[in-house]
Amino acid sequence: MINLVHSQNPMPEQAPDVRNKNFLEVCTGYSEQQAINEAMRCLRCRKKPCVSGCPVNIKIPDFIARVAEGDFEGAYDVISQDSSLPAICGRVCPQETQCQGKCVHEVKGEAVAIGRLERFVADWHAANFGDVEVPKAESNGHKVAIIGSGPAGLACAGDLINKGYDVTVYEALHKTGGVLVYGIPQFRLPKEIVAMEVSKLEEKGVKFVTDAVVGRSFTVDELMKEGGYESVFIGTGAGLPSFMNIPGENLIGVCSANEYLTRINLMKAYRPEYDTPIMHGDRIAVVGGGNVAMDAARCAKRMGASEVYIIYRRSMTELPARAEEVHHAMEEGIIFKLLNNPVEIHGDENGNVRSIECVEMELGEPDASGRRRPVEKKGSNFEIPVDMVIMSIGTKLNTLILDTTENLDANTKGGIGTDDGAATNREGIYAGGDAVTGAATVIKAMGAGKVAAASIDQYLSE
Repeated sequence: MINLVHSQNPMPEQAPDVRNKNFLEVCTGYSEQQAINEAMRCLRCRKKPCVSGCPVNIKIPDFIARVAEGDFEGAYDVISQDSSLPAICGRVCPQETQCQGKCVHEVKGEAVAIGRLERFVADWHAANFGDVEVPKAESNGHKVAIIGSGPAGLACAGDLINKGYDVTVYEALHKTGGVLVYGIPQFRLPKEIVAMEVSKLEEKGVKFVTDAVVGRSFTVDELMKEGGYESVFIGTGAGLPSFMNIPGENLIGVCSANEYLTRINLMKAYRPEYDTPIMHGDRIAVVGGGNVAMDAARCAKRMGASEVYIIYRRSMTELPARAEEVHHAMEEGIIFKLLNNPVEIHGDENGNVRSIECVEMELGEPDASGRRRPVEKKGSNFEIPVDMVIMSIGTKLNTLILDTTENLDANTKGGIGTDDGAATNREGIYAGGDAVTGAATVIKAMGAGKVAAASIDQYLSE
């Protein structure tokens, strides 16, 4: 039976004035009945537009139909055919611009809450079948190395291990998970969930080597020549921070969102027993409007700041962050200073941040991205008193592997050059995710990892 209710079943969550003081997960998840009620809203469309909106093409109507029937494990089996990280994707993917964005319900109401249902199914499976032994595929005798244990690397590893490959993942940091552990806060994605997904891959036979900086410890060519790997997948992400190059960026109290979030998420600076050094501010400006900016601002509030500003040069319409993250940030007391752009950071006599000077902006004609170009209002400068500034204006690609791998071509964006099948110009070497495209979403990186796995399988099978 289809439920024609036009509004989503609301997601249970902590109250804003409670959660902005802790790092517990904001959304607490659907109950079984809430999940069934939401699944019954699905119209079972013949053309299934939601599937085309998913970068890994999960059979969305099929898994939702099983949820509606109360067959939650059956729903998990459907999702697992295409996604190896459903508990993660259900929490952090921008479903509103992907699968949910194509839902027919959007015409007269709210899309079916596909992400919430995916999360529910994954959590239900973990709670009820998490201890069941994971079956291993029969070995096919081929060895593959994967560089980077972020979403692209994990997805590639999952698909290859299921086909019987001997898979080893090399990770530069001391913990596996890539951006899932160093970039996304605990209150959005509990690290226990990432560890669980990695553990499932280990049970299947994937080997993980941490503290391995490929390009420093050894090169890609050495992996293939001396390590005996027949193919290598590069999924190293895009982790170098960008700065505005405005006066005052070298003052004490200015840092990148990458550093700030890594200290909090990976090094647990929010937990006193870890004694991780981190800058503390009372009035903090976060420059940028993406998901990383929202994460940094919401973390700053939880770390004790009395006032946190998001400074963004365009309007709310152009804000690139997920609508849900913006909504949560506003509820938690983050102050949005839109149509403003920093031009200088001022310091005191000791070299500490004293204020951030901004200029007002107005929107002109669309630029190459399709968004209206921000234009400065002359003479509109003003200052906001702050004692800390977090820069979150995007990331750049690390060229270490390009620089240390013989004759490996770059693309026009400065990332690793590949064809549509993730193959580089070097035989046996593949790449995908942010290392190729620049910063994108978790699910797009996963999709790239799956494409690479299929290409590697075809290459080694032939």
